Amino acid sequence: MATRTDIGNATTRTIAGHEVTISNPEKILFPKPKYTKLDLVDYYLAVADGALRGAGGRPNMLVRFPNGIGSQSFYQKRAPEARPAWIEVVTLRFPSGRTADEVVPRDAASLAWLANLACLELHPHPVRAEDLDHPDELRVDLDPVPGIKWPQVRVVAQVARAVLEDCGLVGWPKTSGSRGMHLFVRIERRWGFDEVRRAALALAREVERRAPKLATSKWWKEERQGVFVDYNQNAKDRTVASAYSVRPTPDARVSAPLSWDEVDRADPEDFTLGTMPKRFAKIGDRHADIDAKPGSLDGLLELSARQEREGQGDAPWPPHYRKQPGEPPRVQPSKARARAEKYPLIEVSRGKNKKEALAGLSKWKKRHPRVVKLLEPADVLVDQMRGRSSAWYRIRINLQHVPEKLRPRTPSPTRRPA
Repeated sequence: MATRTDIGNATTRTIAGHEVTISNPEKILFPKPKYTKLDLVDYYLAVADGALRGAGGRPNMLVRFPNGIGSQSFYQKRAPEARPAWIEVVTLRFPSGRTADEVVPRDAASLAWLANLACLELHPHPVRAEDLDHPDELRVDLDPVPGIKWPQVRVVAQVARAVLEDCGLVGWPKTSGSRGMHLFVRIERRWGFDEVRRAALALAREVERRAPKLATSKWWKEERQGVFVDYNQNAKDRTVASAYSVRPTPDARVSAPLSWDEVDRADPEDFTLGTMPKRFAKIGDRHADIDAKPGSLDGLLELSARQEREGQGDAPWPPHYRKQPGEPPRVQPSKARARAEKYPLIEVSRGKNKKEALAGLSKWKKRHPRVVKLLEPADVLVDQMRGRSSAWYRIRINLQHVPEKLRPRTPSPTRRPA
């Protein structure tokens, strides 16, 4: 139960025995529905039990939108130094050798404090604060390429569910809050990050084998089709928006836990900051039993070993990771040339945020209307490029469907946004 005191341009609430001050509570974070920072706080208090089941007890990276979703956001790995004594942190060590004290929410007061920082999303690591080396969660991220509709995501989710079940595991589905779907799998804390990622890669390849026209495990964007099963979300230091996270969409969608009988009829648009509290009050958390029986990775690791015997070794890691043992060459001249011939890419825009990058794309389209008519939705590649504390965007065009004589040249190189 929370009590409230208003003082000037701030509101103080007593939540779970702690005083939490919400500064500028009427600041608009979502312009279209006019949701405020106080609305965000109230949302996380309404779904606190479910949100803490997904992100509680884990180190969380902060993704902050201090001036709302229409302005610049930034990533913050390190907990603010000015924080209440009751906010728990844990020290993470990254492959680069750097360390960071990250926030570990434990109660509803922690969620409200994060909301006051305009952290829309909860981005937990797949480990518990008491054991940072052994994930207890495997994450299946189903990411549709542009042009792929929600029904296909549903079908691929069912294929992934079947693969998991064949390996003795249970997948808990949720909407991503954007265009895709996540299946979270609780696992025993017996394996390190590299083994969990290898298991996820095996699953991705098996999903692609069973549904080759619907799903892909290909890392390079220009080679993807259908729904990408992003195995690299299980690499160390990667985070995914957890259950009940609010996403920076115009309608304030949230990542909604589902039961499997809801998957074939649910629509991501149904779950927003405004609608989820009513659903939660009525039916509770669809993932309430997710921690009941952690599973074993033995089945997926056996599948991985079989794939390796058949010639499928490791797959590319994210570009900012150090070269990994057994990883295929990231720059393989002959294959790079072949890929460039098959998938002729040009970069057309960069921006410090997605809106700015899309504005550059719009200008490019106006200059090349004949080319635009020949493009497929998946030919427009929007890349979020992460720096140490912020993201920037680039947009590339795949000219594979454009006759060579009509292909425009690559625009003059632009600098990475500051």
